[in-house]
Amino acid sequence: MINWNDLKYFLVLSREGTVSAAGRVLGVKHMTVARRIQALEQSLGTRLFDRTRNGYSMTQAAENLLDLVTSMEEKVGSIDRQAANLDSALAGPLKLTVAFELANRLIIPDIGEFCHRFPNIDMQLLMTKDLVDLVAMEADLAIRMTPNPPEYLVGREIMKLRHGIYASQSMLENISKNVKVILFQSEVSSPQWVKEHFKNAKVSVRVDDVGSMAVAAASGLGLAKLPCFIGDTQPGLFRLDRDIGTSNWGVWVLNHVDLRATARVRACKEYLMGLLESKRSLIQGENSRYA
Repeated sequence: MINWNDLKYFLVLSREGTVSAAGRVLGVKHMTVARRIQALEQSLGTRLFDRTRNGYSMTQAAENLLDLVTSMEEKVGSIDRQAANLDSALAGPLKLTVAFELANRLIIPDIGEFCHRFPNIDMQLLMTKDLVDLVAMEADLAIRMTPNPPEYLVGREIMKLRHGIYASQSMLENISKNVKVILFQSEVSSPQWVKEHFKNAKVSVRVDDVGSMAVAAASGLGLAKLPCFIGDTQPGLFRLDRDIGTSNWGVWVLNHVDLRATARVRACKEYLMGLLESKRSLIQGENSRYA
């Protein structure tokens, strides 16, 4: 099998005429050039150059080969140029469905870099709580907080979420007298963190959205268990130094199992995974402001 790298040595030597000059162009020793030419000749089963006192002179076989290899060089160069311009060549619609708080706190502040890099991609953000968009295949990608994504979706868990208990300054000042907590509507009984740390607490309000829970906590309505990337980016909240264990919820980048992965979808998926990874310390609560 012919080695393309050997053909590059052949091209340069045919143009320069001596192994020393070819070595300087290629950035290698002249003996390396001679060795690669010899390997090519053995591979082709024919002599390509006559060694003379003045250098290397092409044989008829080499002259016949030169046109073919020059054409190959031009095609390889064209591929390289197209690959270099691939980013700007990606074009078309791309629908990304994201949960509200993931979008507002983690994705939207940095999505401009992707849009700038791929100006011909029509980025469309769909803010939803559920995965109905992917079920109907109306979106290309989804970013979700979930313990287990549905079987009809495939993707990658970027990392586990970290949760903490958060409170406003006013709530902290009265925490020894009158503890109130904010729960989800689905939490019909006291969750474990309340039973362990605030068993006498009263429920002040129930919500159906984690962003609303963070705002309610910052407004002094009560303590709330929040993902750290929400609690630590919500003005007016402080994290309590209470151990509530690890979470089985993770941040996932997902797509429908039947969806064909286009180049633009793959580019976006890789960008999102890198973006989320860059926010690991925030997502895992390593920079929390403790009360």
